Amino acid sequence: MLRGTNDPSVGFMSATRIIKKYPNRRLYDTEISSYITIEDVRQLIVDGEAFEVRDAKSGEDLTRSVLLQIISEHESDGEPVLSTQLLSQIIRFYGDSMQGFMGTYLERSMQVFLDQQQQFRQQMGGLLGQTPWTMMNQLTERNMEFWKEFQKTMVGGVAPTARPGDRDPPKRGR
Repeated sequence: MLRGTNDPSVGFMSATRIIKKYPNRRLYDTEISSYITIEDVRQLIVDGEAFEVRDAKSGEDLTRSVLLQIISEHESDGEPVLSTQLLSQIIRFYGDSMQGFMGTYLERSMQVFLDQQQQFRQQMGGLLGQTPWTMMNQLTERNMEFWKEFQKTMVGGVAPTARPGDRDPPKRGR
């Protein structure tokens, strides 16, 4: 999440906000010199602020664990974004030969979704004779084209021989 540098020869300080996490689980925002809550950290994310969470004693980067904590808390409240099936599928990728591609795949997929969401909002603002369903169908079709192209790129156009959970690979024709 770094933006900038701490090297004084460059002429500007890092734009990354540092949050210190203490053993008592309290979070201290060094920019405002005050303790904050996990909900305050979530608001930093919503606001697009760059930050890192560091262990106050060791300096270890704890950002990922805090982000996962925020997701976990929000998933248990209200209506979850991640279904049990989706979470199970993600877990299956740990240790799989495709694990290294999964993060990139999810990041690119999310970026495509966000780009389409922004495009949809712009189109809704200038809705000239089109129904929202027509636009949604067009976005869905473009999304499907992206997924197919991405799969071809990632797998080299070869269909997988086994799905996660299959005990034995399929037998080849004789």
